[in-house]
Amino acid sequence: MSSGLWRNDDFRRLWAGQTASQLGEHSSLVVLPLFAVLTLDAGAGQLGVLRAVGQTPILLLSLFAGAWVDRWRTRTLMVLTDAGRALALGAAAVAGLLGVLGLPALLVVAFAVGALSVFFDVAYQASLVRLVDRGQLVRGNSALESSRSAAQIGGPALGGALVSVLSAPVAAASSAVFFALSFLSIRRIRREREREAVPARSARPPRIWRQIHEGLRFVAGDVPLRTVCLASAAFQFSFAAVMTVYLLFLPRDLHLSGTAVGLALAATGPGALLGSLLAARLPGRFGHGAVLVSAAVFGDGVFLFVPALHGTPAVTIPALLAVNFVFGTFGQLVNVTVMAVRQTSTPDKLQGRVAATINFAGLGLTPLGSLLGGFLAEAWGTRTSLLVAAAGMLLSPALMALSPLARLGRTLPAPPGTQAPAA
Repeated sequence: MSSGLWRNDDFRRLWAGQTASQLGEHSSLVVLPLFAVLTLDAGAGQLGVLRAVGQTPILLLSLFAGAWVDRWRTRTLMVLTDAGRALALGAAAVAGLLGVLGLPALLVVAFAVGALSVFFDVAYQASLVRLVDRGQLVRGNSALESSRSAAQIGGPALGGALVSVLSAPVAAASSAVFFALSFLSIRRIRREREREAVPARSARPPRIWRQIHEGLRFVAGDVPLRTVCLASAAFQFSFAAVMTVYLLFLPRDLHLSGTAVGLALAATGPGALLGSLLAARLPGRFGHGAVLVSAAVFGDGVFLFVPALHGTPAVTIPALLAVNFVFGTFGQLVNVTVMAVRQTSTPDKLQGRVAATINFAGLGLTPLGSLLGGFLAEAWGTRTSLLVAAAGMLLSPALMALSPLARLGRTLPAPPGTQAPAA
C-alpha cells in the first residue's frame, strides 16, 4: 500500500508542494516577530498585536474557507494562496531593503500571509482525501506530517539564521521563494483526476451559510469531534500566550541571538518527526484515546520547565532543545492521531468544512491568547507569565480525559453509511 501511495504522481506533487509551503510558513513565523523585536524594537504589547493580527484570519475566515474548499478544486485554492503569500513576503523584502518597512506594513503582511494560510491548510487536508484511497490515509498523513516536521527543523533555523547573519528582508525573501516552489509543484497536479473534480453543482448552488451550518452541525453532533474542538481551543489559546512570551523570553531574558532562537525552535522538528512515526503504531496498539490523553499531558507539561531556566547559552540552549524536542514528539503524536480521527469520521463531501470547523474552534482563540501573552508579560514579567500560560495548556488533556474521546479504541468510527477502515 505504501509503494502504491508513492506511485501516485498527484500525491507526490502535493507532498512536495506542501513541504515547500510549510518551510515558507515556519520560517516566516520566526522572521516576522524577530524583525519586529530586533529591528523595529517592538515591545511586548506590539509583539502580541503582531502575532494576533497574523492569527486573526483563522477566526474570521476558517468557516468560509471550508465551504469554498468543498466547492472548488483544492489544487486551485492551493496554487492561488501560494502565489499570494509569495507576493506578500516578496513585497515585504523589497520594502525592507529600501528601509521603508515599518510596523504598520508588517502588520498588513502578517494578516495577508495568515489569511492565505487558512485557505491553504484547509485545502491540503481535504486534498489528501480526494487524491488517495481511504486505506492510504494514515500513511499519507504520516508523510505530510513528516514533511511538516522537516519544515519545523529547517524553517525556524533558516529564518533565524538569515535574520541574524544577513537581514530581515533576505529572510522574508527566502520564505517567498518557498511559497513559489510550492506553487510550481502543486499546479502540476492533474486537472482531470476524477477525485479532484469540482463537486457537482446544481443550477442554484447552496448558500454558503447553509454549507457552513452543515459542517458545524456535523461536528457538534459527533462526540469525539466536539471534544477535539474544545480541547484544541483550550490548547491553542494557552499556547498562543506561551509563544508570545517565549519569543520575548529567549532573546531578552536568556540573551539568545536570532540564530540560537531559531535553533531552539527547530528542535521541535526532529521531535515531530519521531511523533509522526510513533503515530503510525501506538494508537493501533494502545488505543487512540489513551495515546491522545497521555501524549497531550507529556507534550504540554514540558513547558512548565522553561520559566526555571537561567544561565549562559551553553546551559540554556541544550535545555531548550530538550524541551522543544519533547514537545514536538508528543504534540505531533496528538496532531496525527486527531487528524486520523477527523478524516475517518467524516464523509468526503464534508471534509473541507469539518477541517475548517475544527480549525476555527481550535485556532480561533489564538489572537486573544497572543494578546493575553503580551499583556501578562508587561504586567507580571516573562517568567511568571510563562508559568501561568504553560499551566493553562494542561486544560486540553484534562478535557480529553473527562470525555468519551479518551475511550476511543484501536479502531476508529467511520462516516455514516460507510464501513470502518481496517485496523
